[in-house]
Amino acid sequence: MKAALLQMTSGIDPAANARTLVEGVERAKAGGAAMLFTPEMSGLLDRDRDRAAGSLAREDEDRVLAAVRDAAAKHGIWVHLGSLAVLRDDGKLANRGFVIDDSGAIRARYDKMHLFDVDLPTGESWRESNSYAPGERAVTVQTPLGVLGLAICYDLRFPDLFRALSDAGATLLAVPAAFTRPTGAAHWHVLLRARAIEAAAFVIAAAQSGIHDDGRATYGHSLVADPWGELLLDMGEAAGVGFAEIDPARIEAARGRVPVLRHRRSIPPVETL
Repeated sequence: MKAALLQMTSGIDPAANARTLVEGVERAKAGGAAMLFTPEMSGLLDRDRDRAAGSLAREDEDRVLAAVRDAAAKHGIWVHLGSLAVLRDDGKLANRGFVIDDSGAIRARYDKMHLFDVDLPTGESWRESNSYAPGERAVTVQTPLGVLGLAICYDLRFPDLFRALSDAGATLLAVPAAFTRPTGAAHWHVLLRARAIEAAAFVIAAAQSGIHDDGRATYGHSLVADPWGELLLDMGEAAGVGFAEIDPARIEAARGRVPVLRHRRSIPPVETL
């Protein structure tokens, strides 16, 4: 079956981002995809907290989520909405991804567990924990493409999460992202390929790309890696929709050649000498 990836340059206007997402759903369906994957922060990308505050909503009031659910139902296609900034009851935000089925129903939710608090050599400083609360559970969900394990962006650097997802039966791993350009150039491809190889699973990573309304620059290169670590798709920097074939036989072949899942062992406490 075919997966579609939407590479976006999300901005500060949720209505404009929703239109891009709906168009992406239409293009994915027209291209024969069973499921569309979108980036992290598909609905709003704005580091000006005061300006962004007026666009934030609870999940049940989020207009971008509603628009994507309607489009999924209209066109009869599953969508992994990579993530939205969603207001929680405690006043914090969740960086939350959604899996939406072809009737528009939400099948799964995942809140990003690892928050991006870093200072880069370029002078960029990010403190995601100032606004967001971390998720507390790992999530898999059955989809037309197989059992999908959910992650978001900075989660990529924590292989224990991906081990837990593949131990739970995931044959595909979704990593929607808004990677910075410095970290993307250094680590994006190698980490995604490593996660695919370690889990002998497909990795599907839809990404933000380009110069955004709030001034940030993201790396792009939305991609699909197969269970042997081979790249089936790399979209470069241009916004748009890309497609890749998800063949379950590749999973069986990789796990047959190197049966890493069967060879996993619990690691005892480290002995310090």
